[in-house]
Amino acid sequence: MFEQRTLDFLYFNRKNNSPEWYKLHKEDYEKYVLEPMKELVSALAPTMLKIDADFVVDAKVDRCISRIYRDMRYATDGYRYRENVWCIFALDKKQYDGLPGYYFEVSPYNFGYGIGYYKADGKTLKNIRELILSGSKEFKAAEKCFLAQKELAPYGESAKAVKSHLGISPVANDWLNRQNFGLSAESKDINLLFGEDLPSHLAKVFLQLKPYYLFLKRAEMMKREK
Repeated sequence: MFEQRTLDFLYFNRKNNSPEWYKLHKEDYEKYVLEPMKELVSALAPTMLKIDADFVVDAKVDRCISRIYRDMRYATDGYRYRENVWCIFALDKKQYDGLPGYYFEVSPYNFGYGIGYYKADGKTLKNIRELILSGSKEFKAAEKCFLAQKELAPYGESAKAVKSHLGISPVANDWLNRQNFGLSAESKDINLLFGEDLPSHLAKVFLQLKPYYLFLKRAEMMKREK
């Protein structure tokens, strides 16, 4: 799995930001970054397919695994080479755009994992709020599984003008004011990152969050019904 040389490569990949440096160290990338990430994706695949049988679980770059360099058309800071790498489990982006997914990410400084959107669009947020306010079974199941765990916290800024809704739970009120949607955890636990228990730990957390995923997926499916 991952080791200190994984973090070293990611740090110097970004610091040097050079195609020449990357070519000289490509074997390190493949051995210490790409191969461990492939192993993790493959180990998690059976669990992810239990959550959604339509998830993409291919342990390949540009399928589940991110590239180690960026598209400079969208890079505003001048850095082409990344200091982080991640994997994502979601539905096929060729058929569904912007759907929620599960992720794991590692950088020289920490690692993180969770579920949600990179950026939820307005229609998605509207449907999420409708599911919450209607007291839908999907929301109730998502709230229950969220409260049953202590590892992940909501991400996404709250609205500038936070509204208080009477007669609903604190969780519902918080979620209603979110401008993006998801749950995340960050850690510097090197023993977990470098250890053999990382896949099983993530599998357990991800499976526990299945009701939360189904809640978000329901909001997406509502867009296709209207």
